[in-house]
Amino acid sequence: MFHFSMPELILILVIALVVFGPGKLPELGKSLGKSLQEFKRAANKEVEPIKEEYIDVKAEVKETIDSVKKESEGK
Repeated sequence: MFHFSMPELILILVIALVVFGPGKLPELGKSLGKSLQEFKRAANKEVEPIKEEYIDVKAEVKETIDSVKKESEGK
């Protein structure tokens, strides 16, 4: 997703340190981490039903293909 080299990452951290100060930086990191975790959790809740539906459809397609193969072999 994001590809930062080490010098770019250090520059970003230094700018964040100057802008927010050393007292706010740990609190900011903690809240950012919680937000990302909450976002991932919400995204997984949305993706899980889609995965289950995909598995069901995949099984139905496989059954249909198998029955067509059996019918074509019998002829």
